[in-house]
Amino acid sequence: MVSEYKPHPKREVTKLKVDTIIQVNETNLAETGCFCLRSKPKSDGYQNKNDWLMKQFQDGLQYIKIMDEDKVAGFIEYTPIEHSSRVVYGENYIVIHCLWVQLTGKGHATTLIQQCIAYAKRENKAGVIVVTNEETSWTPGKDVFLKNGFEEIAQAPYGFALLVYKLDATQEEPYFPDDWEERLERFDDLTILRTYQCPFVDVATDNVVLAANKLGLPVEVIDFQSRTELLELSPTPYGIYGVIYKQKLIGYHRLTAHSALKRLKEVSLSD
Repeated sequence: MVSEYKPHPKREVTKLKVDTIIQVNETNLAETGCFCLRSKPKSDGYQNKNDWLMKQFQDGLQYIKIMDEDKVAGFIEYTPIEHSSRVVYGENYIVIHCLWVQLTGKGHATTLIQQCIAYAKRENKAGVIVVTNEETSWTPGKDVFLKNGFEEIAQAPYGFALLVYKLDATQEEPYFPDDWEERLERFDDLTILRTYQCPFVDVATDNVVLAANKLGLPVEVIDFQSRTELLELSPTPYGIYGVIYKQKLIGYHRLTAHSALKRLKEVSLSD
């Protein structure tokens, strides 16, 4: 008996979702905006970040956002080392400032990192470097970079690590300075050192000032005017924000006013 041939039912073709990469630059910053603090576009921090970006775009900074359908899934920010806000020495490297992914488990972080590596190759760079810290969300963690071919080559106080993706094995490796204690010894009075690379710097500053006012302490705020100044004065590799009092590091990321007050009291009592 010969059975009648019946064609296989026509299958519905499922369209694969394709992530959209958006290059943020001078022409579309006002329209697309940066990722952090985007819920408060009129805040001083957000506006200061946008002003900072407009200047840094001229020096080669790259700001890439990734979209998952109609949602912003994350972003990466990187720049040539000579214009970087991280306290790292080296030549002909790209430095990743920030990597943040909101929708996890979809490979978005890897996509963004690979975008950066591809850019470094096109620009004939010696490699890509990133400063990580597992103790704060203000810097990226190291795991995703290790999975993407980076290697850890140096450490610094307060949990900082230096990772590199090498493209030119003959180039001298980047490195941290080794005078962190000496940097702290320059400051007895309460001092905030900062740049506007992060939009949360304003809030972080306000919280420390509020705590200082409760203790009757004057506060000096130093806005870094150049990379040279940042390299010389920053108390950590993070570079863009540091609080020092009585030669002690109070913080390198945003503290609540309560936490800042507690830390200042501890330092005062230990003096």
